[in-house]
Amino acid sequence: MATTKNVAVIVGSLRKESLNRKMALALEKLAPDTLKLGIVEIGNLPLYNQDFDDDPPKPARDFKDQIQNADAVLFVTPEYNRSVPGVLKNAIDIASRPYGKSAWDGKPGAVISVSPGAVGGFGANHHLRQSLVFLNVPAMQQPEAYIGGAGKLFSDSGDIANDSTREFMQKFLQSFAQWVERHSAR
Repeated sequence: MATTKNVAVIVGSLRKESLNRKMALALEKLAPDTLKLGIVEIGNLPLYNQDFDDDPPKPARDFKDQIQNADAVLFVTPEYNRSVPGVLKNAIDIASRPYGKSAWDGKPGAVISVSPGAVGGFGANHHLRQSLVFLNVPAMQQPEAYIGGAGKLFSDSGDIANDSTREFMQKFLQSFAQWVERHSAR
């Protein structure tokens, strides 16, 4: 029997009414029993500075500890200029340093990009995957999740209002649960 895995959810947007945060919160409710999703905040992190590698500021240490203690990672991100937001890249850098002591190493992961546009954050999704290869995060390949039209996707209570999107996200999470189980045994 599979045990429940703790998944660090990293939301790449700091905006108060972030569509990505709404998606992350909706996914917490849709997750199978084998996954416990929880957002790990990145908005209070200092800018990464190699001078702090030996003695990082407390918010950086706490963030890295949360990633280290997670069984898996799920990125939910918008696209800024065909890439990931700077705040997300900063968080990735903080938890990966100093070199050789990355908290991301070997953690199974997945990427969901959420956008009000039709393309669904395709560029950010793939750009993030490039970093995950270097970080040794085995990222789930299928199903891919590019969620477009997100401005009209959520109900007033924060649930995914569109039936086909909700069903797709449930299937995505089921696949992710299997991916995490398969890659956690390493």
